[in-house]
Amino acid sequence: MTSNPVRWGILGPGSIAKTFAGGVAHSKTGKLVAIATRDPERPGLGDGFPGARILDGYDALLADPEVEAIYIATPHPGHAEWAIKAAEAGKHVLVEKPLALTSFEAGAVFHAAKKAGTFAAEAFMYRVHPQTAKLVELVKAGTIGEVRAIKSSFGFAMPRFDASHRLYANELAGGGILDVGCYPVSMARLIAGAAAGQPFLEPEKVYGIGHLGKSGVDEWASALLKFPNEILAEVSCSVSLAQDNVLRILGTTGRIEVKDFWFAGGREGGTGAITVHRPDGSVETVTVPEEGWLYSFEVDAAGEAIRAGKQELSPPGMTWADTLGNLAVLDKWRAAIGLEYDIERPANRPRTVSGRVISRPSAGIPKRSLPGVSRDTSLVALGFEFFPNFSGASILLDAFYEAGGNLFDTAYVYGNGKTEALFGEWQSSRGIARDDFVVIGKGAHSPLVYPDIISKQLTQTLDRLKTDHVDVYFMHRDNPDVPVGEFVDAMDAEVKAGRIRGPFGGSNWTRERLDAAIAYAEKNGKTKPGALSNNFSLAEMVDPIWAGCVHASDDEWKSWLNAHQIPNFAWSSQGRGFFTERAGRGKMDDEEIVRCWYSEKNFGRRDRAIELAGKLGRSPIHIALAYVLAQPFPVVPLIGPRTPAELEDSLSALDIRLTPDQVAWLDKG
Repeated sequence: MTSNPVRWGILGPGSIAKTFAGGVAHSKTGKLVAIATRDPERPGLGDGFPGARILDGYDALLADPEVEAIYIATPHPGHAEWAIKAAEAGKHVLVEKPLALTSFEAGAVFHAAKKAGTFAAEAFMYRVHPQTAKLVELVKAGTIGEVRAIKSSFGFAMPRFDASHRLYANELAGGGILDVGCYPVSMARLIAGAAAGQPFLEPEKVYGIGHLGKSGVDEWASALLKFPNEILAEVSCSVSLAQDNVLRILGTTGRIEVKDFWFAGGREGGTGAITVHRPDGSVETVTVPEEGWLYSFEVDAAGEAIRAGKQELSPPGMTWADTLGNLAVLDKWRAAIGLEYDIERPANRPRTVSGRVISRPSAGIPKRSLPGVSRDTSLVALGFEFFPNFSGASILLDAFYEAGGNLFDTAYVYGNGKTEALFGEWQSSRGIARDDFVVIGKGAHSPLVYPDIISKQLTQTLDRLKTDHVDVYFMHRDNPDVPVGEFVDAMDAEVKAGRIRGPFGGSNWTRERLDAAIAYAEKNGKTKPGALSNNFSLAEMVDPIWAGCVHASDDEWKSWLNAHQIPNFAWSSQGRGFFTERAGRGKMDDEEIVRCWYSEKNFGRRDRAIELAGKLGRSPIHIALAYVLAQPFPVVPLIGPRTPAELEDSLSALDIRLTPDQVAWLDKG
């Protein structure tokens, strides 16, 4: 042991925690000083944790000044909550796999650790064992030629079905995929990456099947992964079915096999065996003798990283990106078989991912008044159509609301109505008063762009949103074959019925049609359009991203917007990646960016954004957002971050105040 060991605490003293404690005892860098339990009087509790103080409650461990790092060994649903709380308390964390229930939760954990400056990692003990390093070495050396396929399983049969056992309990996120399926997936990604000369590789496609048992968890399941380098991986897991649990790596000149790869040479050390099988039937055994205890390697990997001031493990340990990618595969596998735990549903998730009641800060995102809107709104609106379920979307919605955001962008067609339903479930489960948020709705998208569609779709929208009105409403597309007055009449009827209580207008409408709609309303005593939702960005859209899209970024549009002072709720306001490193002269990988944004005029603006960002110590994408907000007419950027980290990065640009000269220079040079 080093002279300055990392002082560990264990949160949740179950069987895996005892195994980890043995790893600490046989490590070179760690010392176990405390365990936390909700039942400190349980007989025999301290038997597996010699020398450790027993603390009453998890919060006591977070507050203990002697504890530097915490191993989180609660049931799966508590992993993200306590990892975030530990980071906020200044503690380093090693979280038993899975680090969280989803990749979205894991992103929230890493965001908390990044802000706190603490270490965080997922505890896949096999990843930092010498046997795994040897396996990667053999693949990279071409021992079996070019890798073509990977087959791996981790499955066992429980003695009987027991709904209260954690492996079958729905409320504990039981089943095979999260508990043991994560192992073959992580190994397949590791090997596919080794074959490509990378730490890991993400599959292009994930196909999953499985059986959901009486308690609604997966009792056995399989998945097929296709990687960009054409490697196919077949993975399977089970808690009610015994499997051979052999890793097979198939190459052009042979195959490699490893039995129970996650155990290496054994929990208390031993000799691991990697067999290489040749087409002629010959077999070579590569042995990996190791006296070290299996779990001591993850203790030391974490301890060395902590003492070196690092926030994550080094490959082949699970880096943050590796964990996020692994959980993303498990997310897709679960979605493919319809596995959503009851604990992920809105009624059972009234709190934030950190386990707290949602709160509104006294200060946050700046607000402003918009014509026709009854309450001040945040400078930016949050769009969130990318999320597959409530548990993922609620993380971002919570973060935006707690940062002071109150403006939310939805649409009838987003996710076939899922975005609207997610928002309705979120505000209802959080108990947020209707006066505390402003919601944007959209309807009448192609091909159903007709006046009589507006009322029908708005009825469904309000039902999904769990409210009786929207604050802003847009026709999502225009249909020039229909007289514009018919659309104005339909929208005016909804205003008079109180179902639209703020401005309405067109999304992806031309100036000519808007002018005609305004003129018709004024002539006929109708409510006139008072808002627009077209693309507006420092980069002018060269080719429509989607059919029927209209941008409002050129000089003619700017003149019109300045004259009318109608707020434009601008989608893709940061150029959809054009101001990031994904774009640039000579970079042609992203087809959409190339097609929609590449022009010499836009590259000149991008160059100037990079230059100004360097002077201000910011990022070009921050400058792009600040440009939109600095216009002499109201523009409301619709932002679409997918993680709390991306959200916080976008919000960090709101304090940039560009001068009119800087705005003009960014635009024209």
